Amino acid sequence: MKLQKTLTGTALVFVMFFNVSGGAYTTEGLAGAVGPGLALLALLVVPLVWSLPETLIIGELASMLPEEGGYYRWVRRAFGEFWAFQNGWATWLYSLVDMAIYPVLFSQYLRWFFPSLGAGSAWIVSLAVIWGATAINLRGAFPVGRVSIWAGSFVLLGFLALALFAIPHAQHAPWTPFTNPGTTVRAGLAVGLSTALWNYIGWDNASTVQGEVIDASRSYPRALLVALPLVTLGYFVPLLPALAASDGSTWRDGSWPSIAAHVTGGAGPFIAAWIALGGLVSALALFNALLLSYSRIPLAMAEDGLLPKSLARTDARGTPTRAVLVSAVFYSVFVLVPFGKLVVADVLLYAIALMLEFGALIALRRREPELRGVFRIPAGVGGVTALAALPAIVLGIVIWLSFNDGDIARPSLIGSAIGLALGPVLYLLLRRRDRSQ
Repeated sequence: MKLQKTLTGTALVFVMFFNVSGGAYTTEGLAGAVGPGLALLALLVVPLVWSLPETLIIGELASMLPEEGGYYRWVRRAFGEFWAFQNGWATWLYSLVDMAIYPVLFSQYLRWFFPSLGAGSAWIVSLAVIWGATAINLRGAFPVGRVSIWAGSFVLLGFLALALFAIPHAQHAPWTPFTNPGTTVRAGLAVGLSTALWNYIGWDNASTVQGEVIDASRSYPRALLVALPLVTLGYFVPLLPALAASDGSTWRDGSWPSIAAHVTGGAGPFIAAWIALGGLVSALALFNALLLSYSRIPLAMAEDGLLPKSLARTDARGTPTRAVLVSAVFYSVFVLVPFGKLVVADVLLYAIALMLEFGALIALRRREPELRGVFRIPAGVGGVTALAALPAIVLGIVIWLSFNDGDIARPSLIGSAIGLALGPVLYLLLRRRDRSQ
């Protein structure tokens, strides 16, 4: 495996931006589902009790072990091959759900320009998104980083323009009504927190390409320091003035262009077209950046002999072409599956993988106290353990609320449980195959 260090700190920030967010798209559906006030509260609380602890822990691990494969390597060093495989397997499972969403989002915003786009045409468009992003990825990490910078700038500037033109049309406080008519705070919290979590997960994703980042030990924590406020502001800057200038309880998924046309006065048609085009750009850039991150897991696992060795081969640019292509084929198949509420499964599977990573830092702090990078959380093992417990408590609350209010769809639970149960079986089968060869 020959890798080239081509990702700069700026490129890493925008790769992270698209690994986690991609802009305010999907937040309009959250406001419409639970109410403007509760949506804003969820989007404010989650980065404090979930993202901040996660970025601190991931920042230390990334600085401590800046290796290609990222979180898979951290878990392997802390807990061994078996648990590293389970971490990689859980990542692969939630990537199948995650990556099926963005081509669909692309088609959703394409309908702003072509309202008559049918289901068959949308499927062709989805495949075009997948293989367009694959073509960029096959050229290496550098083009992916460059596309992420330009795409992120375009999306953020579009929402900034929306915010500036909406401010003069503000009519009321953006957090009114707090909840939608007929929605209790408890029921709204179940939906609001789980959706907000989905909008803030993925801070560890870019760690898988650390072998391709310039000065990775220093660059990753710095990129997290910039990316967390960038993502948070990316939600609040357009939401606050747009909610103040309209009735957020009527908002629905995919309605940002219509919202822009309504709240920006005479500039409405131009801003609406910008936001709709930004939706296309964001969906493609999300898939592009995540394909870069997810494809490095089969690369690392193949290098360790857990997957066919051919997946670890790289070309002259250091690109794992076979790992990228195999990933793209799987995502092309899964884009046909109507996931719907399986976004909940996405959050659950991601959280399970993340808890293994948090445990890895605690274990490494205990077993290898001399192992450290440029960044280290200024706390002992007990402090790090308490920090890791905070997101776990948040996840437990979300699951409890969802169970009580019936929000977790049964297919999500069944699919997640079956998928995770297959992990140990697959590991034993792969190891038995190796012993028999």
